[in-house]
Amino acid sequence: MQIASIIIISIIGTLSHFLYDISGHNKFVGLFTAVNESTWEHIKIALTPTFLWSLVDGYMYGANPNYFLAKLTSVIVIIITIPLLFYGYKIFFKKDNVLFNVLIFYIAIILSQLSFYYVLNMNYNGYIANYISVILLALIFIGYLSHTIFPGKSFIFKDPLTNKFGYKAHK
Repeated sequence: MQIASIIIISIIGTLSHFLYDISGHNKFVGLFTAVNESTWEHIKIALTPTFLWSLVDGYMYGANPNYFLAKLTSVIVIIITIPLLFYGYKIFFKKDNVLFNVLIFYIAIILSQLSFYYVLNMNYNGYIANYISVILLALIFIGYLSHTIFPGKSFIFKDPLTNKFGYKAHK
């Protein structure tokens, strides 16, 4: 199941990089897909299929007492891995490298799913960890939806091609 989740999340995430343009710049579609080339939008296209995959893995593993902690871990791995690797390689190479950017996306998904299955199979972490995980997942999801409409003025939300933020950054 790990391999299937990695493949499906990768395919949906790759497609969601282009769906905003294909949709004719539909703002609703833009909530879930990349609307510009900022780091945030690349995190978002990994989060979208990860959240969608929750419908599948929730059905399969939702009764596991570590499910929500595992899902939270997988989401946080994406949120940390993409900027860490992206800005990490930018320290050594001053130019963007499309191949590195694509590899970072897939590495983040692989690490995310591996961490999900690892935490899922750990000893039970207790109901408090589950409650906190559900609350944090809800907060992350709200932030995920709102940051395209109301992007922060941080470098992570800034499109490097247009130097703008959110929907306004789309060229």
